[in-house]
Amino acid sequence: MQRGKLLSWPEPPLEWIGHESGVNCISYSPNGCYIATGSDDKMIRIWDAETGDAVGKPLKGHTDRVWSVAYSPDGWHIISGSDDKTIRIWNAETGSAVGNPLEGHTGEVCSVAYSPDGRHITSGSADKTIRIWNAETGSAVGNPLEGHTGEVCSVAYSPDGRHIISGSRDKTIRIWNAETGSAVGKPLEGHTGEVYSVAYSPDGRHTISGSDDKTVRIWNAETGSAVGKPLAGHTPPMASVANSPDAQYIISESSDRAIHSRDSFPQITSRFTSYIGAERPDQEGWVRDPGGGLLYWVPHDCRAGLHSPALLTIPLTSPVRSIYLHFDECAFGRSWTQISNSARP
Repeated sequence: MQRGKLLSWPEPPLEWIGHESGVNCISYSPNGCYIATGSDDKMIRIWDAETGDAVGKPLKGHTDRVWSVAYSPDGWHIISGSDDKTIRIWNAETGSAVGNPLEGHTGEVCSVAYSPDGRHITSGSADKTIRIWNAETGSAVGNPLEGHTGEVCSVAYSPDGRHIISGSRDKTIRIWNAETGSAVGKPLEGHTGEVYSVAYSPDGRHTISGSDDKTVRIWNAETGSAVGKPLAGHTPPMASVANSPDAQYIISESSDRAIHSRDSFPQITSRFTSYIGAERPDQEGWVRDPGGGLLYWVPHDCRAGLHSPALLTIPLTSPVRSIYLHFDECAFGRSWTQISNSARP
């Protein structure tokens, strides 16, 4: 990512120009059709994920740089956290602000996230606390979650919405009960540098963290114990970590301009993936075999969810989650008889 520009990967990159200063954060809409970005220019912008065109006018309201943005699970709203110590909610379609700013933090808001059901928002701040908010009313829910001794750089909900994970400059990760706000177990310790990014695996069984110590760590979400050895590879500190939707890979990014993909857990072999030999549908939406034969068609609105030939994410109207369709055991052939016979045990 270059200053003031958003680059879409893989190649060839789209250069999306519109921000007047550096881009700090990015979030995909649940249907994969749009991207929201936050910048040092105090604005949020929405982009067409396929064409790179700006959608509507910039979202203005913050009085300082925007550190974090996130889409609601249903895609109707965007939240943003800023150096101005506030969180704002925006209508993703019109770009207008929804209600008043969420105020309560006494330091810059470094990270924001929606609960999986879209009913709550969590935020992490330089004031060393995590807060939970009612997404509809904007009111604070309970007291601030206190325990970190340094700035809270990253927050995330577990897939079932029962827990919140936080990473801090105090070099620890903490897990919290999202309903009561109480700490769950002891802090996860092991990093020797500030923790900049945290995330849950899609199944909620593991958490991952990226740190200033240039490593990624995997943790057992239930016991808090480290899983395996730290994953190294980046030269500068780690800026962000995330799991692939199928939980097979961990993606990490840092200021060394490299994005690393790593095996995270035992993989499932896919004869179907190997056979296809293609990664994206053609311009008409067809995924083809190496010989050009038609295998299956992907609707336009779902093409951004084709993570691989064997993994398609279809957004639903439900705000809870998307569905992952695995084609690993899919039977296919040139005639329905062949398909039917090959599918029989």
